[in-house]
Amino acid sequence: MKINYIKIGKKVIDLEIDALKKIKNSLNKSFNETIEAIRKCQSKVILCGVGKSGIIASKISSTLSSIGVPSFTISASDSSHGDLGAISKKDILILISYSGNTEELKNIIQFANRNRIKLIGMMSKKNSLLYKNSNIKLLIPEVKESGHGIVPTSSTTSQLALGDAIAISLMSQKKFSKLDFKKFHPSGNLGKKLRTVEDLMLVKDKIPFINENQTLKNAITLINSKKLGVVIVRNKKKKTTGIFTDGDIKRTIQKTQNVNNLIIKSFMTKNPISVDKDILAANAMAIMNENKITSLCVHSRLSKGKTIGILHIHNIIDANIY
Repeated sequence: MKINYIKIGKKVIDLEIDALKKIKNSLNKSFNETIEAIRKCQSKVILCGVGKSGIIASKISSTLSSIGVPSFTISASDSSHGDLGAISKKDILILISYSGNTEELKNIIQFANRNRIKLIGMMSKKNSLLYKNSNIKLLIPEVKESGHGIVPTSSTTSQLALGDAIAISLMSQKKFSKLDFKKFHPSGNLGKKLRTVEDLMLVKDKIPFINENQTLKNAITLINSKKLGVVIVRNKKKKTTGIFTDGDIKRTIQKTQNVNNLIIKSFMTKNPISVDKDILAANAMAIMNENKITSLCVHSRLSKGKTIGILHIHNIIDANIY
């Protein structure tokens, strides 16, 4: 008899969708209490679970750390052999267990109670040890598992979703931005996407500055030496007053053959486009494309009139940001 794997797969997913609907509808004041407790925590958020719940605990802990909430997991089996020493009275302890009666968690529950450590329990049984001893009770609705009803599938999906809901709620409360997220994700594809203009811009002597009273001849020499196709024009107070590109050179030569003694101030493009150093490089690329330019002046929030860097389109392309 041929097995219909697609039918089985869809049934598994249907059961997990039902579980997600149940966990969504079960959110109550305990969820709010959890967010507030973690928000006010002056130390670490420590998670622990056994088996598949332990894997979910690791994922939730990792997500919390990625949004700036100090967190780690402890091993339920190793906790009774010295690992409980990692937990302090200012910490919050989150224990995850479907039954709430997992044998390996009993010593951790007793330790938390003896030392008055705030305990948040994530379980599905009201009459369980974990439910009775938790300061905050996150009761997960009982669900139907796949695989003859014995393989942890729907229950772990519920646990994971609840952990994600906690993390994203904390992000909203903390007003956690993409730039904040970048601090904890400097590498990989995600790190690339979150790189800022400041990460890529050219600074100091690499910026092709020229005084507005200099000649076009000097500007051309500087453009050729810096190889950016542009010079940034500024006044004696070092405030940016304009920009002059290799395209401007061509247009000027078409009007007059002798450019040696012409003053750049009369031919520059005034009020060049400038971006804040903290915007994403991808956004800077969009600005370049929209305005059909290849370079941007860069400023800081505290000094918008002064250029602190220059970003060329090649800086973005070389960083594989598109």
